[in-house]
Amino acid sequence: MPSPPDACEAAAGRRRDAASLRVGGMTALTTIDFPGRLAAVVFCQGCPWRCGYCHNPGLLDARAPSSIAWADVLAFLQARQGLLDGVVFSGGEPTLQGALAGAIADVQARGFEVALHTAGMYPDRLPAILPQLDWIGLDLKAPLHRYDAITRVPGSGERAWESLRHWVASDVAGECRTTWHAGMFDIAELHALAESIAALGVKHWALQECRGSGASASLGRDDISRLAARFSSFTLRKA
Repeated sequence: MPSPPDACEAAAGRRRDAASLRVGGMTALTTIDFPGRLAAVVFCQGCPWRCGYCHNPGLLDARAPSSIAWADVLAFLQARQGLLDGVVFSGGEPTLQGALAGAIADVQARGFEVALHTAGMYPDRLPAILPQLDWIGLDLKAPLHRYDAITRVPGSGERAWESLRHWVASDVAGECRTTWHAGMFDIAELHALAESIAALGVKHWALQECRGSGASASLGRDDISRLAARFSSFTLRKA
């Protein structure tokens, strides 16, 4: 059954929008960013938050032009059909850009699965994107009362937790992940965070323990066991 004309026009519009996606870089192959898939990573330019431990500070400026044209990304993917399983949209913050939905559609039209890495800062946009996804990694940075100190943006915690609720209510596979060291919030607060997200319905939590400056305490075996017991799947990563 053919699609209604308005649906076709909407799809065409999204494809045109995709051409304006600002790409700050790309990784040709990853085996870790999209579990169970061989994937490429497209790093989207721009992020409004200013977390002190950001791993991609070069991607923060939303005004910076693309370093790679979207047409060149598509040409690369065309040449990798049958070799790669999927594409990860990371950042920066991919949901910052209105062109994301069209870019996802472009990728899916070429037979690739799609993953999204997001900090959940745009909960009004995430529900429309979730049905397009095969997997999501949602960064939850802290308990609600600690958020603004980490992101340096007022109200950031409410938006991230709302996005988490949107994802949990969907059927999209993925993980919630948190980077932690005791300089940001203490172990008792970490346990409280685990209890809160488990109560929301999070099944897979990935905890990255950062042992950088200010990390005056680290997780012991008992802490790890107690944290892991709340989830059907728990991953501990050391930074």
